[in-house]
Amino acid sequence: QVQLVESGGGLVQPGGSLRLSCAASGGASTLYTMAWFRQAPGADREFVGAITWAGDSTYSEASVAGRFTISRDNDKNTVYLQMNSLKPEDTAVYYCAGSWGRLPISPSMYGSWGQGTQVTVSS
Repeated sequence: QVQLVESGGGLVQPGGSLRLSCAASGGASTLYTMAWFRQAPGADREFVGAITWAGDSTYSEASVAGRFTISRDNDKNTVYLQMNSLKPEDTAVYYCAGSWGRLPISPSMYGSWGQGTQVTVSS
C-alpha cells in the first residue's frame, strides 16, 4: 500500500520561502503523477501543481503564478514543493497526492494522499 508523508510546513513571514517534502513508499514508484494540493479553512481542496516521474509538470497559475516549483528525486522517492514569495493567502494545509493518470488536476483522480502539513504565512 502506498504511503505518502509530507514534511516541511511551518510559520513563515510574508515574502519568505518554504520547501515541502513528500516521501513516498510502499510501491509508490507505480504512481505516474505526484501532486500538491492545499486546503484553507472553509475552502475546497485546491490543485497547486503536479509532476510525473518522467519530469513533466503543470501548475495552477491562478494560485501560484510562478512562485512555486515542483521537483522530484526518483532515487529517494521524494517530491518537493519549493514555495517562494509566500503570501498570507497561501496559508493552508498542503497535501501530497499520487495518481496513475498523467497530470490530472482533480482531487478525485488521486487515490493516495498524505496526512498534510500546515503552512502559515503571517507576520
